[in-house]
Amino acid sequence: MGKKIFSGVQPTGNLHLGNYLGAIKNFVELNNDKENDCIFCVVDLHAITVKQNPKELRNNIRETVATFVASGIDPKKSIIFNQSKITAHSEAAWILSCTARTGWLSRMTQFKEKAGKDKEKASVGLYSYPVLMAADILLYDSTHVPVGDDQKQHLELCRDIAQKFNNDYEVENFFKVPEPLIQKEFSRIMSLKDGLKKMSKSELSDLSRINLTDDADQIVNKIKKAKTDPLPMPDHKDELNQRPEAKNLIGIYSSLTDTKLENIINEFSGKNFSEFKEKLSQALVEKILPISKEINKLLSDEKFLDTILLDGYEKANKIASNKIKKIHEIMGF
Repeated sequence: MGKKIFSGVQPTGNLHLGNYLGAIKNFVELNNDKENDCIFCVVDLHAITVKQNPKELRNNIRETVATFVASGIDPKKSIIFNQSKITAHSEAAWILSCTARTGWLSRMTQFKEKAGKDKEKASVGLYSYPVLMAADILLYDSTHVPVGDDQKQHLELCRDIAQKFNNDYEVENFFKVPEPLIQKEFSRIMSLKDGLKKMSKSELSDLSRINLTDDADQIVNKIKKAKTDPLPMPDHKDELNQRPEAKNLIGIYSSLTDTKLENIINEFSGKNFSEFKEKLSQALVEKILPISKEINKLLSDEKFLDTILLDGYEKANKIASNKIKKIHEIMGF
């Protein structure tokens, strides 16, 4: 039996290599499996936990759709829609926030990291974000959710909420308890300027990341300037833990080419980084350039992107509205 898969990407604009290798590449593989039913959501409600420029947000929603399609997700096979169009998400988030417990939310490490020292100034939305994420997943009877390390805890919360609701209202299996889908052999993609920091669009230097809209010259230049250490390429996998920049670049190459770390280390052991960087640049240009060209082409056809979102909305709304109707019946509304 196939999996029902739900995943979301925030429309923050300027999606980069970390987004591609950490999520979108995996989405394409899941989409290509005939057994799977996939829903890919542009989670614009999640994006507003930080103040957004309305015009930029609208453009970023389209850019995220363009990136999905340019990377190989087929909108005829998978549902692609933006979250804010379907009111069931907001309604289910409120209902489930009455099931969730403040103690559960207070343990979320991502809130602590994002809110920083001054938690009093953080928005309520940033605090209750994981409840909306649970609503997103549970509305579609999702059986599996692709998650990175930073979202594992949120999925655990989603599972707890589903089980508590089912128990409270004595409706066994009404909300499916989803399983995590964790990529094997995946290295978290870090900044090209600092192997201890995650690759992010919020970092000031554009040299810290490979954007999915970069051209060949930009890609080659960024890899050439990427931080390394003075030693030659490592001889053994264990060395990577003490050498974050080497670990990051080798991890990128491994994820891009689906090559085991050991094989890469054997091939380049003791060589200069320049030789490896050349090979990495070549692999990046081969993979990223066609996506970059296709994104730019799709962005010039807003009508086409809006049609994908409208079609996705109609399909997703049917499922979500039906689930909300059943929730109303269970709760006595």
